Amino acid sequence: MFYSPVPMSEPKANPFQRNLTLFIAFRVLFSARFYYPVLGVLFLDLGLTLEQYAILNAAWAATIIVFEIPSGALADVIGRRRMVVAAGALMVLEIAIFAFAPTGPLLFWLLLLNRIVSGAAEACASGADEALAYDSLPEENRDVEWPKVLARLVRWSSASFFIAMILGAAAFDANIVNSLTSTLGLPFRWTSAETVRWPVYLTLATAVLAAGCACLLREPSGHRSGSRHPIRGVLANVAQASRFVFSTRKILLLLLAGVLFDSTIRLFLTFASNYYRLIELPAFVNGMLGSAFAVLGFLAASLARRLATNVPPAQVAALLAGLLLSALIGLCAATPIWGAWVLIPLGLVMPMTQFFLSNYLNAWTSSELRATVLSFRGMALNVGYGLAGIGFASGTAFLRSRSPGLENDALFGQTLFFLPGAFLFGALALAGFAWLTRPSITQP
Repeated sequence: MFYSPVPMSEPKANPFQRNLTLFIAFRVLFSARFYYPVLGVLFLDLGLTLEQYAILNAAWAATIIVFEIPSGALADVIGRRRMVVAAGALMVLEIAIFAFAPTGPLLFWLLLLNRIVSGAAEACASGADEALAYDSLPEENRDVEWPKVLARLVRWSSASFFIAMILGAAAFDANIVNSLTSTLGLPFRWTSAETVRWPVYLTLATAVLAAGCACLLREPSGHRSGSRHPIRGVLANVAQASRFVFSTRKILLLLLAGVLFDSTIRLFLTFASNYYRLIELPAFVNGMLGSAFAVLGFLAASLARRLATNVPPAQVAALLAGLLLSALIGLCAATPIWGAWVLIPLGLVMPMTQFFLSNYLNAWTSSELRATVLSFRGMALNVGYGLAGIGFASGTAFLRSRSPGLENDALFGQTLFFLPGAFLFGALALAGFAWLTRPSITQP
């Protein structure tokens, strides 16, 4: 009788590995909006007024807020893949409306429809794609593999944002397009009226690719993909997720910290061009600075992954708060030219905040509620950003009433002093809440 050693079992292949690549591709293509660097002037060049542009933005934000949580709950009930496919289809529809809406009296109403469809697409994708990707990982090593997936996502998203900023702005500018055609020896000449929607056409191409990636996704095994009573299931999931979020201390603290960091940085980005002008930077560098902001995501991905595996969440929050506060104090100085240094900490904190929100929420939430809870994140961040905008506008109105003759640039410089004070107050309030709730920790 011969001895026959038992062969060592090889690691079992993950049948849903392709979902992870498709998730990254979908998220990158879905967010690669080539018209973002010229969005405001694009709407105005099409013939809209500033007031109409403001209405369109408000409609977009309101749609996301209304559909965010219900869409996440629906994803947990009928299946995440279905919601991601719906998001891809809605993106194709919204960009097609934007690309081919005729100028004239119907333009505003068609673009209003575009903004509503766009908000619905954002809501459908928010949470569903991430929950599907997380559940596609083997349960035994999700805590190790998910940060790697997020790091890849941050890097690819940063690269796509960089390309979209550069290529979108170039495609919009008829002078750049004509210079390129001349260099290539082509006989074509274009006017600004003809190139105004070229960034939108580029986005339509990526929308079709994003929809294709969504269709190739597979629902992870073990997750329900249908329900006899979806409305009842949605309501039950929303109620259960609400109880979970508001009764689980670490989830609630994580969302509050995310709102504080995210809304502060997004508020600055809204007025970034005003800050660049305040520190005497020429207008042509705006696109370059936006691209540099995106490149910082590559460094942020590596830092966030190391911190996630070696540093407790509370210390991570303290580190990010210190970085962000230093940038906000630097904003107040408004140092000519050199004041652009604040982009470095801001460009690191923004993607790292998104990384940690995704990492911890997925790890701390059960599969049956994952997409719903992730939608609470989207809802919280958008509401927080809206409240931050209202607060900033109120502070600006107060300063204007105190100094009615102050010019806009000088007024903006004074409003910057509100930011570090408001952030420090919020951070101290959050720390106080964390300290007061220590005896009542509820594990998920």
